[in-house]
Amino acid sequence: MRRPLKATIPAAALTAALTALTALSACSGPPGDSGASDMAESAPGSADSGYPDTEGGETFAPNEAVDPAEDPESTFAVDVDTASYDFARRSLLDGELPPQDQIRPEEFVNSFDYGYGEPDGNGFAVQIDNTELPEWYASGDATQVLRVGLQTRTVPDSERADVNLTFVIDVSGSMEADDRIGIVRDSLHMLVGELRPSDAVAIVTYETESEVLLEMTEVGDGEEIGAAIDDLEARGSTNMQAGLEDGYDLAAESFDSERDNRVILLSDGEANVGLTEHDAMLEEIGGEIADGITLLTVGVGDSYNQELLEQLADNGDGWAVYFASSGEAEEVFSERLTSTLGVTAEDAKIQVTFDPGTVVDYRLIGFENRAVEDDDFEDDSVDAGEVGPGHSVTALYAITPAGEADEYASVAVRWTDPETGETGSVETTTSTGTGGPDLFDYSIDTALLAAAFAEVLRGTAEFTCADLLADVEAQAGLTDDPDVAELAELVAIAADLGA
Repeated sequence: MRRPLKATIPAAALTAALTALTALSACSGPPGDSGASDMAESAPGSADSGYPDTEGGETFAPNEAVDPAEDPESTFAVDVDTASYDFARRSLLDGELPPQDQIRPEEFVNSFDYGYGEPDGNGFAVQIDNTELPEWYASGDATQVLRVGLQTRTVPDSERADVNLTFVIDVSGSMEADDRIGIVRDSLHMLVGELRPSDAVAIVTYETESEVLLEMTEVGDGEEIGAAIDDLEARGSTNMQAGLEDGYDLAAESFDSERDNRVILLSDGEANVGLTEHDAMLEEIGGEIADGITLLTVGVGDSYNQELLEQLADNGDGWAVYFASSGEAEEVFSERLTSTLGVTAEDAKIQVTFDPGTVVDYRLIGFENRAVEDDDFEDDSVDAGEVGPGHSVTALYAITPAGEADEYASVAVRWTDPETGETGSVETTTSTGTGGPDLFDYSIDTALLAAAFAEVLRGTAEFTCADLLADVEAQAGLTDDPDVAELAELVAIAADLGA
């Protein structure tokens, strides 16, 4: 059932998505986010082509070392996506190395809990620390890693607003593989069971065409919602655009400013209908924006189009996650989604300013497709990242100090308060020398090891998994955190596979 178009997915997201889909149909790799500063321009697979590209198209070049005397400011949008690490984990547990062009170091780093302190109110607590790089870590002349950690306040379930969740579900034929649609059914039943009776759910499905399977319905009417979920079956082609249009339309019809309004797309990210008409669709949709509606994209299955779902999430004021099994779905929906419903900060961006007197050069590890022009940091009209309650964001820099450990950098964060529309900002004092505050203990090493693991898997490291294995195993022995133990297991698997 197609509805008259009232509110749709943001035009930027549609442009990114349809461009990516067009590239896929032409058997070339999808482009990156338009906000990045540098694109790899050399031939795919060459030494200068950036991430090794398994799809044969353009990708973002890894960040290079920068002299702060020439450019002291490093500016980027926050990113709380974790899909890249989740997909790599699934690939490795299946005995395969993940595609190199699907590795995002920041998503590996942000998959771990570092125990940051929370702010007293809305906004961010900001903390900085640094430590020495291990001997095996080779990155130019860098000898230190600087960590920037952000944390939002956790909101108890009793304090959160009710939610309107519009699920846009891929029921095309490819969702039959590995019983992806069965996992989606199970995960939705589980999620609905975690919601309040006063929360509300709507369901849109798409294959060759899209259909509104369930109008916005309060969770208290559980039988109707459960019956709609049970009706999900895979069939037909994949018209993602139609599903998103109807999903945003339905979300707009039921929009309530007192609620958290969210569209959740569940798909393997493949699409094969409507590509020849995308210019006409964009012209029809125009510049209407679905204000106040955030987008969560959920990648499903052992293989999926990460680039497309990531672009949609980044441009749709949301974030991207991934699962391929019922156990992983439970972690995503039961632990991550329900605990972070709501948006704490909109268009959040970070600017780290390095002191050329104490730093010879710095290199941001990851965040290549989240770069923001330095001059746009104070421009609140520039789209950046959205962060929910209880979320943390971690960024790492490999730095070359000018001499003894000293104050290296200061950090500023800027965002829009979603409730008041006012600009929020916080600035730190400069970082101290090696060791940092006791709060961090060993956790900076976990962040560095996660980043190093990603750099090996994407083919941009001068070391191997065998080089870092002893350190990550030792790190796992320092904590009872099962996530760190699993990281050590994954590094061992990747080492055995030759990474």
